[in-house]
Amino acid sequence: MGIKFYKPTTAGRRDASVSDFAEITDRKKKPEKSLLTRYKKKGGRNNQGKITARHRGGGHKRMYRVIDFKRLRDGIPARVKSIEYDPNRSARIALLHYVDGVKSYILAPEGLEAGATVMSGPDAEPTLGNCLPLSAIPTGATIHNIELQPGRGGQLCRSAGTAAVMNAREGDWAQITLPSGEVRRVPSSCRATIGPIGNSEHSKIVLGKAGRKRWMGWRPRVRGTAMNPVAHPMGGGEGRNSGGRHPCSPTGKLAKGGRTRKRRKSSSAAIIRRRKSRRYGQLKL
Repeated sequence: MGIKFYKPTTAGRRDASVSDFAEITDRKKKPEKSLLTRYKKKGGRNNQGKITARHRGGGHKRMYRVIDFKRLRDGIPARVKSIEYDPNRSARIALLHYVDGVKSYILAPEGLEAGATVMSGPDAEPTLGNCLPLSAIPTGATIHNIELQPGRGGQLCRSAGTAAVMNAREGDWAQITLPSGEVRRVPSSCRATIGPIGNSEHSKIVLGKAGRKRWMGWRPRVRGTAMNPVAHPMGGGEGRNSGGRHPCSPTGKLAKGGRTRKRRKSSSAAIIRRRKSRRYGQLKL
């Protein structure tokens, strides 16, 4: 896996780069039809038609690949048929063929190749691609697709290149370190998959032109200082003003340094150490 650079034949090509898709086993292979479903775009609007997520709309048409985040087929070995591209996420996906004939997609960890055998359940070996409860994973192991509640499915560490570390266990709780630096307690009956997520160089890709952002469904963003006062707290003023206040959203929420986590959130008790602050490089206490 790596990044591919083209010759600067056009202005958009000059600074653009793409993935070389070296880990994809067969680029002409179509996705498994039984695991495809319609992906309807919403343009950032809710069921009332009101925009709740700004700057969304358009984008290339695509089908959704149904991913098995729960991995509940215990004790049944599965063979990795292929590693495929998924337009809905930054990670690659692996097509599994279980010995009983069932097919499913999972997130492809780094180093997983076609022909390998994976399995899930408390009796599975803690090897690459296997899914086990945190109570059966050795300390120091690198994991991804981590559950927050037993049986709910993996919610943490699902994007390209991410991974958490299994630190320790105490009673019914397991302690993990997340990519942000946050140390968190999770019930030891929750499941996780061994290994880091693949496609680690995804963050180094440069789009190079505005059109590629539109293909992904992102519409242009307008600076708040360029708006009128009625449209944004930082708008208005004579000349090219810098805003006169700390950067914020159209609703007034601070963009830098402000806390975005709800107070008295029940899951805050599970956080042992907060993630590092991007602004000051120190721990948020």
